Amino acid sequence: MVTTTQDEDHVPRITGTLRAHSIQVPEVIYQAKGMVIMGRRIKSIVFSTDVAIIRNCNADAVLAVYPFTPQQAISQAVISAAVSPVFVGVGGGTTRGMRSVVIAQDAEAQGAFAVVVNSPMSNSNIRLIRRVIDIPIIATIATGDEDVQARLDAGVTILNVAAGSKTAEVVRNIRKDFPTVPIIAPGGRTDESIQETIQAGANSIVYTPPSNAHIFGDMMAEYRQLKTKNPEFHFRTSDTSRDAVHDFFELFHGTHAGADANLDPNPSRGDDRSK
Repeated sequence: MVTTTQDEDHVPRITGTLRAHSIQVPEVIYQAKGMVIMGRRIKSIVFSTDVAIIRNCNADAVLAVYPFTPQQAISQAVISAAVSPVFVGVGGGTTRGMRSVVIAQDAEAQGAFAVVVNSPMSNSNIRLIRRVIDIPIIATIATGDEDVQARLDAGVTILNVAAGSKTAEVVRNIRKDFPTVPIIAPGGRTDESIQETIQAGANSIVYTPPSNAHIFGDMMAEYRQLKTKNPEFHFRTSDTSRDAVHDFFELFHGTHAGADANLDPNPSRGDDRSK
Protein backbone atom coordinates (compact mmCIF):
# COMPACT_ATOMS: atom_id res chain seq x y z
CA MET A 1 0.00 0.00 0.00
CA VAL A 2 1.34 3.44 -0.93
CA THR A 3 1.19 6.10 1.78
CA THR A 4 1.84 9.86 1.63
CA THR A 5 2.93 12.04 4.56
CA GLN A 6 4.40 15.51 4.94
CA ASP A 7 7.48 16.52 6.90
CA GLU A 8 8.03 19.74 8.86
CA ASP A 9 8.70 21.67 5.63
CA HIS A 10 5.46 20.33 4.11
CA VAL A 11 7.39 18.20 1.62
CA PRO A 12 5.33 15.14 0.60
CA ARG A 13 7.01 11.84 1.51
CA ILE A 14 5.64 8.90 -0.44
CA THR A 15 6.48 5.31 0.44
CA GLY A 16 5.04 1.81 0.31
CA THR A 17 4.40 -0.90 2.87
CA LEU A 18 7.29 -3.10 1.73
CA ARG A 19 9.76 -0.34 0.81
CA ALA A 20 9.20 1.51 4.09
CA HIS A 21 11.90 -0.67 5.67
CA SER A 22 15.07 0.85 4.23
CA ILE A 23 18.28 2.62 5.24
CA GLN A 24 17.95 6.39 5.52
CA VAL A 25 21.08 8.52 5.69
CA PRO A 26 21.23 10.97 8.64
CA GLU A 27 19.19 14.11 7.97
CA VAL A 28 22.10 16.29 9.08
CA ILE A 29 23.94 15.36 5.87
CA TYR A 30 21.52 17.53 3.89
CA GLN A 31 23.10 20.59 5.51
CA ALA A 32 26.06 20.05 3.18
CA LYS A 33 26.27 22.12 0.02
CA GLY A 34 26.86 19.05 -2.11
CA MET A 35 28.33 18.96 -5.60
CA VAL A 36 26.85 18.47 -9.05
CA ILE A 37 28.34 15.63 -11.11
CA MET A 38 27.02 15.11 -14.63
CA GLY A 39 23.88 17.04 -13.70
CA ARG A 40 23.27 15.12 -10.42
CA ARG A 41 23.45 16.99 -7.11
CA ILE A 42 25.19 14.75 -4.58
CA LYS A 43 25.25 15.40 -0.84
CA SER A 44 25.20 11.88 0.63
CA ILE A 45 27.34 8.93 -0.51
CA VAL A 46 26.87 5.41 0.82
CA PHE A 47 30.09 3.44 1.29
CA SER A 48 29.20 -0.12 0.31
CA THR A 49 29.47 -2.83 -2.33
CA ASP A 50 26.55 -4.83 -0.90
CA VAL A 51 23.89 -4.67 -3.60
CA ALA A 52 21.07 -5.30 -1.10
CA ILE A 53 22.22 -2.34 1.03
CA ILE A 54 22.78 -0.16 -2.04
CA ARG A 55 19.35 -1.00 -3.46
CA ASN A 56 17.63 -0.10 -0.19
CA CYS A 57 19.44 3.10 0.77
CA ASN A 58 18.39 6.65 -0.08
CA ALA A 59 21.92 8.04 -0.51
CA ASP A 60 22.58 10.25 -3.55
CA ALA A 61 25.55 8.15 -4.73
CA VAL A 62 27.56 4.99 -4.03
CA LEU A 63 31.25 4.73 -3.13
CA ALA A 64 32.19 1.24 -4.37
CA VAL A 65 35.71 0.63 -3.10
CA TYR A 66 36.90 -2.53 -1.35
CA PRO A 67 40.15 -4.06 0.00
CA PHE A 68 40.73 -6.41 -2.94
CA THR A 69 42.01 -5.97 -6.45
CA PRO A 70 39.33 -4.22 -8.54
CA GLN A 71 37.30 -6.55 -10.74
CA GLN A 72 35.01 -5.58 -13.58
CA ALA A 73 32.43 -8.18 -12.55
CA ILE A 74 32.02 -6.46 -9.18
CA SER A 75 31.72 -2.95 -10.60
CA GLN A 76 29.21 -4.16 -13.19
CA ALA A 77 27.09 -5.83 -10.49
CA VAL A 78 27.06 -2.70 -8.32
CA ILE A 79 26.30 -0.33 -11.21
CA SER A 80 23.50 -2.61 -12.46
CA ALA A 81 21.89 -2.82 -9.01
CA ALA A 82 22.28 0.85 -8.03
CA VAL A 83 19.61 3.46 -8.72
CA SER A 84 22.08 6.30 -8.09
CA PRO A 85 25.51 7.28 -9.47
CA VAL A 86 28.40 4.94 -8.61
CA PHE A 87 32.03 5.89 -7.92
CA VAL A 88 34.18 2.85 -8.72
CA GLY A 89 37.53 2.04 -7.14
CA VAL A 90 40.25 1.25 -9.71
CA GLY A 91 43.25 0.59 -7.47
CA GLY A 92 46.24 2.49 -6.21
CA GLY A 93 47.91 0.16 -3.73
CA THR A 94 48.14 -3.46 -4.84
CA THR A 95 46.65 -2.70 -8.25
CA ARG A 96 48.27 0.00 -10.38
CA GLY A 97 49.89 0.73 -13.74
CA MET A 98 48.14 -0.19 -16.98
CA ARG A 99 45.81 -2.55 -15.15
CA SER A 100 44.26 0.41 -13.30
CA VAL A 101 44.02 2.32 -16.57
CA VAL A 102 42.12 -0.52 -18.25
CA ILE A 103 39.83 -0.99 -15.24
CA ALA A 104 39.06 2.76 -15.22
CA GLN A 105 38.22 2.69 -18.92
CA ASP A 106 35.95 -0.32 -18.39
CA ALA A 107 34.25 1.37 -15.42
CA GLU A 108 33.38 4.38 -17.56
CA ALA A 109 31.97 2.11 -20.25
CA GLN A 110 29.88 0.29 -17.62
CA GLY A 111 28.29 3.57 -16.54
CA ALA A 112 30.34 4.72 -13.54
CA PHE A 113 30.07 8.43 -12.71
CA ALA A 114 33.65 8.61 -11.39
CA VAL A 115 36.65 6.42 -10.59
CA VAL A 116 38.46 6.38 -7.26
CA VAL A 117 42.23 5.96 -6.84
CA ASN A 118 43.78 5.13 -3.50
CA SER A 119 46.46 7.14 -1.75
CA PRO A 120 49.56 5.15 -2.91
CA MET A 121 48.85 5.65 -6.64
CA SER A 122 51.50 7.73 -8.38
CA ASN A 123 50.72 10.98 -10.17
CA SER A 124 52.08 9.56 -13.43
CA ASN A 125 49.58 6.71 -13.19
CA ILE A 126 46.78 9.22 -12.61
CA ARG A 127 47.87 11.10 -15.74
CA LEU A 128 47.54 7.90 -17.78
CA ILE A 129 44.02 7.34 -16.45
CA ARG A 130 43.13 10.97 -17.20
CA ARG A 131 44.15 10.48 -20.82
CA VAL A 132 41.67 7.65 -21.44
CA ILE A 133 38.55 8.59 -19.45
CA ASP A 134 36.24 11.57 -19.44
CA ILE A 135 34.60 11.06 -16.03
CA PRO A 136 35.98 12.57 -12.79
CA ILE A 137 38.93 11.04 -10.94
CA ILE A 138 38.57 10.97 -7.16
CA ALA A 139 41.84 10.74 -5.21
CA THR A 140 41.91 9.52 -1.62
CA ILE A 141 43.84 11.72 0.81
CA ALA A 142 44.89 9.68 3.85
CA THR A 143 47.11 12.17 5.70
CA GLY A 144 47.52 15.90 6.06
CA ASP A 145 50.95 16.06 4.43
CA GLU A 146 50.04 14.87 0.93
CA ASP A 147 50.77 17.13 -2.03
CA VAL A 148 47.24 18.11 -3.06
CA GLN A 149 48.39 20.47 -5.80
CA ALA A 150 50.36 17.69 -7.49
CA ARG A 151 47.25 15.51 -7.45
CA LEU A 152 45.17 18.24 -9.06
CA ASP A 153 47.84 18.90 -11.66
CA ALA A 154 47.88 15.20 -12.55
CA GLY A 155 44.18 15.29 -13.38
CA VAL A 156 42.33 14.64 -10.12
CA THR A 157 38.89 16.25 -10.00
CA ILE A 158 37.63 15.47 -6.49
CA LEU A 159 39.40 14.78 -3.19
CA ASN A 160 38.24 11.99 -0.90
CA VAL A 161 39.63 12.82 2.53
CA ALA A 162 39.84 9.67 4.67
CA ALA A 163 42.19 10.57 7.53
CA GLY A 164 40.48 8.71 10.35
CA SER A 165 39.91 10.77 13.49
CA LYS A 166 41.74 13.70 11.85
CA THR A 167 39.44 13.85 8.81
CA ALA A 168 37.74 17.13 9.75
CA GLU A 169 41.10 18.74 10.53
CA VAL A 170 42.60 17.66 7.19
CA VAL A 171 39.50 18.87 5.32
CA ARG A 172 39.77 22.23 7.06
CA ASN A 173 43.44 22.64 6.13
CA ILE A 174 42.86 21.68 2.50
CA ARG A 175 39.91 24.07 2.25
CA LYS A 176 42.10 26.97 3.40
CA ASP A 177 44.52 26.44 0.50
CA PHE A 178 41.98 25.21 -2.08
CA PRO A 179 38.68 27.03 -1.51
CA THR A 180 36.94 25.66 -4.61
CA VAL A 181 38.16 22.07 -4.91
CA PRO A 182 35.34 19.49 -4.46
CA ILE A 183 35.80 17.41 -1.29
CA ILE A 184 34.01 14.30 -0.07
CA ALA A 185 34.72 12.89 3.39
CA PRO A 186 33.27 10.49 5.96
CA GLY A 187 31.46 12.25 8.76
CA GLY A 188 31.60 9.62 11.47
CA ARG A 189 28.69 8.03 13.32
CA THR A 190 27.19 11.01 15.14
CA ASP A 191 25.33 14.10 13.97
CA GLU A 192 27.92 16.25 15.73
CA SER A 193 30.88 14.70 13.88
CA ILE A 194 29.03 14.98 10.55
CA GLN A 195 28.32 18.66 11.21
CA GLU A 196 31.97 19.23 12.10
CA THR A 197 33.09 17.70 8.78
CA ILE A 198 30.58 19.81 6.85
CA GLN A 199 31.65 22.99 8.65
CA ALA A 200 35.29 22.11 7.93
CA GLY A 201 34.52 22.35 4.23
CA ALA A 202 33.35 18.97 2.91
CA ASN A 203 30.90 19.28 0.03
CA SER A 204 29.50 15.76 0.38
CA ILE A 205 29.47 13.23 3.21
CA VAL A 206 30.37 9.54 2.93
CA TYR A 207 28.02 7.43 5.07
CA THR A 208 28.91 3.93 6.25
CA PRO A 209 25.66 1.95 6.65
CA PRO A 210 25.07 -0.83 9.18
CA SER A 211 25.90 -4.30 7.88
CA ASN A 212 23.37 -6.89 6.79
CA ALA A 213 24.25 -8.93 9.87
CA HIS A 214 23.56 -5.95 12.17
CA ILE A 215 20.21 -5.17 10.54
CA PHE A 216 19.17 -8.81 10.61
CA GLY A 217 20.23 -9.07 14.26
CA ASP A 218 17.92 -6.20 15.24
CA MET A 219 15.08 -7.62 13.15
CA MET A 220 15.36 -11.13 14.60
CA ALA A 221 15.56 -9.74 18.15
CA GLU A 222 12.28 -7.91 17.51
CA TYR A 223 10.65 -11.06 16.13
CA ARG A 224 11.80 -13.10 19.12
CA GLN A 225 10.45 -10.46 21.50
CA LEU A 226 7.05 -10.54 19.80
CA LYS A 227 6.95 -14.33 20.06
CA THR A 228 7.98 -14.27 23.72
CA LYS A 229 5.26 -11.77 24.65
CA ASN A 230 2.59 -13.65 22.71
CA PRO A 231 3.32 -17.34 21.94
CA GLU A 232 0.16 -17.47 19.79
CA PHE A 233 1.40 -14.61 17.61
CA HIS A 234 1.63 -15.39 13.91
CA PHE A 235 3.49 -13.15 11.50
CA ARG A 236 1.12 -11.99 8.79
CA THR A 237 1.49 -9.44 6.04
CA SER A 238 -1.13 -7.73 3.94
CA ASP A 239 -0.48 -10.04 0.99
CA THR A 240 -0.63 -13.33 2.94
CA SER A 241 -3.79 -12.85 4.99
CA ARG A 242 -6.35 -15.65 4.86
CA ASP A 243 -8.92 -13.57 3.00
CA ALA A 244 -6.40 -12.43 0.40
CA VAL A 245 -5.21 -15.98 -0.26
CA HIS A 246 -8.79 -17.25 -0.41
CA ASP A 247 -9.80 -14.53 -2.88
CA PHE A 248 -6.77 -15.29 -5.04
CA PHE A 249 -7.51 -19.00 -5.33
CA GLU A 250 -11.19 -18.36 -5.92
CA LEU A 251 -10.38 -15.97 -8.73
CA PHE A 252 -7.73 -18.32 -10.13
CA HIS A 253 -10.08 -21.31 -10.02
CA GLY A 254 -12.97 -19.34 -11.48
CA THR A 255 -10.90 -18.04 -14.36
CA HIS A 256 -9.58 -21.46 -15.29
CA ALA A 257 -12.95 -23.11 -14.74
CA GLY A 258 -14.47 -20.74 -17.27
CA ALA A 259 -11.73 -21.50 -19.74
CA ASP A 260 -11.99 -25.25 -19.14
CA ALA A 261 -15.75 -25.17 -19.75
CA ASN A 262 -15.06 -24.53 -23.40
CA LEU A 263 -12.78 -27.54 -23.67
CA ASP A 264 -14.73 -30.75 -24.29
CA PRO A 265 -12.47 -33.78 -23.83
CA ASN A 266 -14.63 -35.67 -26.37
CA PRO A 267 -15.74 -33.06 -28.87
CA SER A 268 -18.51 -34.14 -31.19
CA ARG A 269 -18.11 -33.47 -34.86
CA GLY A 270 -20.98 -31.57 -36.36
CA ASP A 271 -20.23 -32.99 -39.77
CA ASP A 272 -19.87 -36.64 -38.66
CA ARG A 273 -20.24 -38.46 -42.00
CA SER A 274 -20.54 -41.88 -40.41
CA LYS A 275 -24.23 -41.27 -39.78
